[in-house]
Amino acid sequence: MLLAIDAGNTNVVFALLDGREVKGRWRIATDPRRTADEYAVWLSQLLSLEGYQRSDVTGVIISTVVPRATHNLEWLSAKYFDQTPLIAGQKGAEWGMAIDVQEPQSLGADRAVNAIAAHALHEGDLIVIDFGTATTVDWIDYRGAYKGGIIAPGINLSLDALVAAAAKLPRIAIEAPTDPTVIGRDTVSQMQIGIYWGYIAMIEGLVARMKAEVGRPVTVITTGGLAVLFEKNTPIFDSIEPDLTIQGLAMMWERAHA
Repeated sequence: MLLAIDAGNTNVVFALLDGREVKGRWRIATDPRRTADEYAVWLSQLLSLEGYQRSDVTGVIISTVVPRATHNLEWLSAKYFDQTPLIAGQKGAEWGMAIDVQEPQSLGADRAVNAIAAHALHEGDLIVIDFGTATTVDWIDYRGAYKGGIIAPGINLSLDALVAAAAKLPRIAIEAPTDPTVIGRDTVSQMQIGIYWGYIAMIEGLVARMKAEVGRPVTVITTGGLAVLFEKNTPIFDSIEPDLTIQGLAMMWERAHA
C-alpha cells in the first residue's frame, strides 16, 4: 500500500492508499521541528486503530511546500517504513507536464500535483481552486500545461489578521450566515457577512476574470477543506475533489513505477 504525505503550511496530511482508493487519512499540525520519531509514534497508533500495520506500507511519496519538514519525513519513511520515498518534483517523480510561467521552479508542489490530478480526471481547460492556508486559483490548459494562477490569503488567515489588528473584534467561527441578508445588525453578524460573502465575491470575481482571459469553456474544480462550506451558496464550482492532491500523488507513484 502507498503512504502519500502532503506537507502544507498548516497541516501535514497522511493518506494510506490501495491503488487510488483512500483507506485512511490523518492530519497533524505542521511543525518543521517535529522529528521522525514523533511522527512514527502518532502515525503507528492511527494505523493500528484502522487495522493496519507499518509493514503494510510498501511505498511512500511526499509532496511538501515546507522545505524544513522534508528531512524528517524522509527519515520517517526510511527508518520506520523501510522505504526510500519519492519526492514530488524531484528525480524519479518529475512533474511530467509543461509549467508555462516565468519562474517554473517557484510553483508550489501542491499546486503542481493538483494540476496533474485535475488534468487526468477532467478534459479541457481547467481552473483549480484550492482552499488552504492560501487560496490559490490556477489555470491548466486542455493539453495539461500549467499556465499560471492567483494566490490570495486564505479565509482563516484573513480572519486572523482582522481579529489581530482590531482590538474590539471577537474571534468568530467561519460559517455560512443563517440569514441571507448582507446588512448585519450586530458586530458578529457583520463579521460573518464580511468574511463569508466577501470571500465568495472574491472567488466569483477572480474566476470570472480568469475565464474571460482563457477565452474557452472552462471546468472549475475545487479542493481543500473549506470547499464544501461555499458550495451551497455559489454556482461556480463544477466539481469538488476533496482528495485531489492525494490522488495526484498516487498518479505520480503509478507513473514512476509503470
